[in-house]
Amino acid sequence: MKMKAALYEGRGIERDFAAQGALTLCEVDLAQPGRGEVLIRVAAAGVCHSDLSVINGTRPRPAPMVLGHEASGIVEAVGDGIDDLAPGDHVVCIFAPGCGACTPCAEGRPALCTRAAKHHGQGELMTGHRRLSRDGQPVNHHVGVSAFASHAVLARQSLVKVEAEIDPETSVLFSCAMLTGAGAVFNTARVTPGSKVAVIGAGGVGLSAVLGALAAGAGQVVVVDPFASKLEAATAMGATHTVTADDHTVEAVRDLTGGGVDFAIELAGSVKALETAYDCTCRGGTTVTAGLPHPDARMSLDALRLVAEERSLKGSYIGSCVPRRDLPRMFALHAQGKLPVERMLTHRLRLDEINVAMDRLNDGTAIRQIVVPD
Repeated sequence: MKMKAALYEGRGIERDFAAQGALTLCEVDLAQPGRGEVLIRVAAAGVCHSDLSVINGTRPRPAPMVLGHEASGIVEAVGDGIDDLAPGDHVVCIFAPGCGACTPCAEGRPALCTRAAKHHGQGELMTGHRRLSRDGQPVNHHVGVSAFASHAVLARQSLVKVEAEIDPETSVLFSCAMLTGAGAVFNTARVTPGSKVAVIGAGGVGLSAVLGALAAGAGQVVVVDPFASKLEAATAMGATHTVTADDHTVEAVRDLTGGGVDFAIELAGSVKALETAYDCTCRGGTTVTAGLPHPDARMSLDALRLVAEERSLKGSYIGSCVPRRDLPRMFALHAQGKLPVERMLTHRLRLDEINVAMDRLNDGTAIRQIVVPD
């Protein structure tokens, strides 16, 4: 089938994305799903910083590529070997699925699946195929999803069926933002009731972490960000304190919390933010990072404090989640009003506005935007 899609053609663009046409809206061909694959109509696709990171070169990916990894959709057709999905089913896309057979999957850590890492790094689906093309030439898939389009073919492992009563334009925000942010709180940090938490970076993933910390019963939730509008949004969502990111951030956080936080969650994707998070924790505290800085970035670590103060530093990819386990739990919390993720939605836009969305994301004037292809 032929469809419209937002194509990344490999030009490294760092700013002015609309003016420079960072993504090209064009017609591409999408093949029918093969064995173990599913065709969906994209209901909504979130605009995440990880998409922007491909465009500006922070997260190198093979081009050409249809971007978009946070998405919800409706099943239209299934390939051979699939009997647990049917046309009409509501699904959420997962950019870090598990094969179920490798060692990380066997240990219950599908986000670290070696098979997914191999195929997605090459622009393929988990099945090892590409179903996108343009003028007869292959087009790469973005981490097995490629949702900046009207339709997508995905491996079955990259989809979770949604049984909850939730709108696709809301469920999309759980696909990446909530899994990553709240997952980092629930699964990686394991925030405890009454504890002190700092969230560094108040984008969509950061505010998801704020909601997760509140749902986990944190006593203090301090949010750090350079943008006043994002700090206001954090306050509206229940953060107990906000701090403007500057040279005095660590001192301010430590003063507010009586010596530092028990858990610091870094979601800004910069080394400076990670170092700030580490310095904001108290003795015995835990720092979790789910940000994605440039591959060449390196942090400076006081090794003596790591030992003498019994600190912990943990990485978290897609919130250390098992999506088939964690998404139903998160949907249940949403139904109870404890994860009101729709409150961070700032823009709803058409596919042909995707470059404008990237400008807003880069300028810090949006929190979460969704593209509705229809």
